[in-house]
Amino acid sequence: MSSTLRSDRLEILTVPPSGRGRTFGENVAAGLTAPRKHLSSRYFYDDLGSALFDAITHLPEYYLTRAETEILSEQGWEIVRALDGPVEFLELGSGSAVKTRILIEEALRANGRLRYTPIDISSEALCGSAGALVDAYPALRVRGFIADYFDVLASPLLAFEDRALAMLMGSNLGNYAPDEAAALLASLYRALRPGDGLLIGVDGERDRAILERAYDDPAGVTAAFNRNLLARINRELGGTFDVAAFSHIASYDPARRCVDSFLASPRAQTVRIETLDLDVALAAGERIHTESSYKFDREWVAALGATAGFTLKQTWNDDAMRFGVHLFAKG
Repeated sequence: MSSTLRSDRLEILTVPPSGRGRTFGENVAAGLTAPRKHLSSRYFYDDLGSALFDAITHLPEYYLTRAETEILSEQGWEIVRALDGPVEFLELGSGSAVKTRILIEEALRANGRLRYTPIDISSEALCGSAGALVDAYPALRVRGFIADYFDVLASPLLAFEDRALAMLMGSNLGNYAPDEAAALLASLYRALRPGDGLLIGVDGERDRAILERAYDDPAGVTAAFNRNLLARINRELGGTFDVAAFSHIASYDPARRCVDSFLASPRAQTVRIETLDLDVALAAGERIHTESSYKFDREWVAALGATAGFTLKQTWNDDAMRFGVHLFAKG
C-alpha cells in the first residue's frame, strides 16, 4: 500500500491487488481463448478510457447521466438527510465526480463538514477529481483509493467516522452479471455498519432503439471507448490488434434486459500478443464480448439488495421515469 498526503484534507492511497483475482494479462488470455471470446468491462477504465467515458456522458443519446443528475438536483436535499445524523460518503467508481458534487454540496449545507472516500481504478480520474473537490470545498476532506472495489471493501484501511452513505451510481451496477452484482453488494454489506446506507442509481428498461443508440452513438465516441480495450492490450501487453478496423456493435436482449457490446473482427486473422506469448485466431465477423449493461425495475433491484441483506427504504425517479435512485439501509 502506498499513500500520498497532498494536504491535511487530501490523501490518496493505492491498494495493491489482493491476489484474489486474475491480472489484466491473465484475464485477457482467458477471455480471448474462450469458446466465446470476451474481455472484462472493468478494463475499460484506464486513464484514456475514463476520459472517453466522461465524453460519453455528454452525448445527447446517453440520457442516463442527465436523468440521474435531474434526480440528484431535485431530491439531493432529501437523499443526504434520509440517514440520521451527519454522514460521510463512500463512492465506488467516482470518475470525475461531477454528479457527486450535488450531494456533496447538500451534505455540507446540512452538516457543515464532510468526509468523502472515492474508489476508482483510474489514478488520473481520481487524483484530478479529488484535487478539484478539496479546492472547491474548504470543509471537505477526501481520502481516495486507487484500487479494485473488492480489494478496498475488504481492506482494514477502509474506516468510517460518521454514518456512511455508500454510493454506486451511474448504472455502474448494471455492468455486472447478476451473480457478480450480488457478490459486490454482499461485499458492501460486510464493509458497512448497521445504520449505514447504500445509494444505487440504475437505468430502467425502454425501447430497443433508444437503448441501442445510447450505447452506439452516431459520433462514434462509444465505439472509440470500446475499441480502447484493444488499444490497451496493444499498449500494455504488446498486442498487434488493428484497432480501427474492428466494428463496434451494441445489441439489446429483452429476455435478459441487457444491452451487450461487442467488437467484431473485420476479417479472418491471427493477432499476436507478445507479453502473453499468445496468438489469437479470429474468424471474419467473429465477436468479442466487452460489456453487458443490465436494466433494472424497482422490484429487481430491491430483490438484489435484499439478497445481500439490505432493506430498500426509498426510491426516486426522474420525471420521465427513465432512471431510478434507490436508497438501501443496513439493519
